[in-house]
Amino acid sequence: MGLYPLERWTGGSIPIFFHWVLASYCITWGFRTISLQGSQPNPPSISRPRRLRRIVGTTISLVAIGGYFVWVSYLAAPAFFVWKIAGRAPLHAVRVETGQSFETVDGVRLVADVYHPIRAGIKQPTILVRLNYTNTLKQTLFARLIGRGWAEQGFTVVLQGTRGRYESGGEYVPFLHERHDGQATLRWLSQQRWFNGKVGTWGGSYFGYTQWAIADNESPSLSAMYIYESSTDFFRTLYRGGAFALQSALWWANTVHFESFENVTPELVERGANGFPVIEADDRSIADVDFYNDWTSHRQRDAFWYQVDGTRRASTTKAPVLLLAGWYDPFLQTQLDDFKALLGHPDAAVSMKSRLVIGPWGHAKNVVLPDGSTTMNFRFVSIANSFDWFDYHLNDRDAPKTAPVRIFVMGDNRWRDEQTWPLPRAVDTKLFLQSGGNAHEPRGDGQLALEALFDALPADVFTYNPLNPVPTRGGAFMGPGTAIKPQNSIESRPDVLSYTSSPLAEDVEVTGYVRATLVVSTDAPSTDFTAKLVDVYPDGSAYNIADGILRRTYDTNDQPVSITIQLGATSNVFKKGHQIRLDVSSSNFPLFDRNPNTGTRIAYETRPVAALQKIHQGVSTPSFIELPVVPDKGGVPLIRFHKRQ
Repeated sequence: MGLYPLERWTGGSIPIFFHWVLASYCITWGFRTISLQGSQPNPPSISRPRRLRRIVGTTISLVAIGGYFVWVSYLAAPAFFVWKIAGRAPLHAVRVETGQSFETVDGVRLVADVYHPIRAGIKQPTILVRLNYTNTLKQTLFARLIGRGWAEQGFTVVLQGTRGRYESGGEYVPFLHERHDGQATLRWLSQQRWFNGKVGTWGGSYFGYTQWAIADNESPSLSAMYIYESSTDFFRTLYRGGAFALQSALWWANTVHFESFENVTPELVERGANGFPVIEADDRSIADVDFYNDWTSHRQRDAFWYQVDGTRRASTTKAPVLLLAGWYDPFLQTQLDDFKALLGHPDAAVSMKSRLVIGPWGHAKNVVLPDGSTTMNFRFVSIANSFDWFDYHLNDRDAPKTAPVRIFVMGDNRWRDEQTWPLPRAVDTKLFLQSGGNAHEPRGDGQLALEALFDALPADVFTYNPLNPVPTRGGAFMGPGTAIKPQNSIESRPDVLSYTSSPLAEDVEVTGYVRATLVVSTDAPSTDFTAKLVDVYPDGSAYNIADGILRRTYDTNDQPVSITIQLGATSNVFKKGHQIRLDVSSSNFPLFDRNPNTGTRIAYETRPVAALQKIHQGVSTPSFIELPVVPDKGGVPLIRFHKRQ
């Protein structure tokens, strides 16, 4: 035992090296035997049954040897994975206790698998992950991978299925039971003989929410949280600018119905989205899903949402939080609100130790940038950073040398450390919309300029028909087709207005929150306006950077009204020779549900009507986009254009 002080083993008392040597020897021996048998002709004296026995015996031997090799590889996979992504060798063998359970106060049994590091002492810090995954082969392998990976580093790992998921009992209803079940789980942990009083939590999306649900628990309190692409505020995630995030909601409803991601197809989501009323989209897609009906019918922050709201917990948690986010993730905007609350936390230990990382990712997806490049695999990053984070907060090791904020700057395609968010040095810079009333498609006369030079400009007019909406091309949502995509095909539509700057004379970095202020009028009692920031390359290709929507009611007397559309946060360098573009319309479907323009209850409306939309410009009715421009090295936050030819 003393020869292996770090216990880099797969289990029991046999070093992993011995397993590999034995498996390699057996396979070599098996293939050599087959080779020798194949090179010797079968004499006539050997009977057919004897030859059959030889073939069967050889086959069984090969299957057994192959199975042994697969088993060794399966046991070694977590060690190799952790070494690959974090440069850490395994320190401990792992013992797994499956089916560990307790009963909640309402009689539901919650089940967990517990991964113990062998010879790590009687008590170790715990990493808790509450999963809403099901017991499929792919998801089970994922759970085993992360469970063993952390346990080999000396943590006790508890992977628990949420109510109605994995092997836990009860019915899965998103959000509803997570606070009470999570608190019950913490009480159960505190009673275990191996619990040392320190617990960290990990996970993203839904099992990021399961962390926020217990973030302010008193006894035991959390020591650290690692949350990726999730937030405390699911209402604002599902209702950006007042419009319902139809694509993400339908994708979620499908995954719950099938209890996996693998069976959900874009065709199913499209089938559900293409029709009225919106509340029956789940029925058209797969089946009636109760929580989908609740989400789409509760369009205000009412009692339904208050019962699962966690926004205050970012200000009351006692644990520092690492937030991992993506520029094209639907949770980004509310996740940034969580970080703002953490920075303003009354406990300096929480505010100073919390961290924010934003990369060029979709929702748990890698993104291919327009130049064909990509960055670190999101899944790997979400796990790799956790080892130093938990070592510091659970094992009192040295603090990782990381800045409070780390962002990926698109365009330059590089990582950069910052001290806070948003960047104090960014300067909000306005680009004004102007045209001669013909901003339809990029070849029209829609322009972005540094000043509103003219007054009494004609309004740009288009018709928004809910039965022929502008299709979604990229953006922040769940499912395939997310992130950064070419926009040229939709910019040629008559219901899309494009305002484009002159080519840039030098690089311009936009990092922070983007807003568009538009002076609009409509003949509909209720309608939507959308805005999209686009990076136009010298060859004319155009790519979405950020987008937003605003849904509200209007007077139908055609009087201009100033509205502000929040496009959210981004970081992108518009390179020299590129152009900045703002696309304006009234739909982005199925990213957002369609406004039927009737002023009635949108979830139940079956008879949409067309609306006549106008965008006004000029000195007296200025419409503009506001960009947070980061100064260059000389400290000058200017946008300079080449003169138009």
